[in-house]
Amino acid sequence: MSFAQDLSGRRALITGGGRGLGRAIGERLAASGAEILVIDLPDALEDLPGAWRGVALDLCAVDAEDRLARLSGEVQTLDILVANAGTVPPWRGVDSLDRAEWERVMTLNVWAVAQTLGAFTRALARSSHASAILMASINGFRAHPKQVLYTASKHAVIGVARAAALDLGRRGIRVNAIAPGPVATEALVGRVRTRHATGGPAPEEALAALAEETALGRMATAEDVARVAHFLASDASGAMTGAVLPVEAGLA
Repeated sequence: MSFAQDLSGRRALITGGGRGLGRAIGERLAASGAEILVIDLPDALEDLPGAWRGVALDLCAVDAEDRLARLSGEVQTLDILVANAGTVPPWRGVDSLDRAEWERVMTLNVWAVAQTLGAFTRALARSSHASAILMASINGFRAHPKQVLYTASKHAVIGVARAAALDLGRRGIRVNAIAPGPVATEALVGRVRTRHATGGPAPEEALAALAEETALGRMATAEDVARVAHFLASDASGAMTGAVLPVEAGLA
């Protein structure tokens, strides 16, 4: 591993780091020497690696802001922040939106991202290697039918990343975003199975169709996303801020 991507002695906080992409990112950063702190729901923290610290916190809870502020005070200095927690709502057309669902998804996918970054700004500013990575999506660039809510939320994350980069750059904090395409995580496979149960294609057919849409002829993997997160967390990307990096095997 090149020196520029060595994270020894650095502390990383990952929201939604107990499973899926967040877990893969944590494993990659830990392999490079980072100390890992995860914020996630209680059941997602049950099998964390022994060296990781987990904090059970629902980022949509009314006391989330106060608890994040207290945790930031405990951490003091933070080198890497990965705002990864998010959700994909059920498919709905624009003519059948549900207001409660809209508010819940926007709270987790957008407000919680900005709130977490704001809460840890002081801790990041104490680091000489501060990097914040926000999890957007290829849906921040393009749209899909019946995904107006998810698409709107991920467009918003890209806006948060670009604006925050301008706010925080002079304080030594870089802010970038990753925009993954479809990744065959447990969550995505579960959604495909649910659609199959209501008349959609079989899971293997649906995943094969997603792979066929890409330039590389395969879907991006969690490890692909984790490698890009590692790059953005490290000194190898030291002059990058306000960038949005697609990881979608040539889908865009």
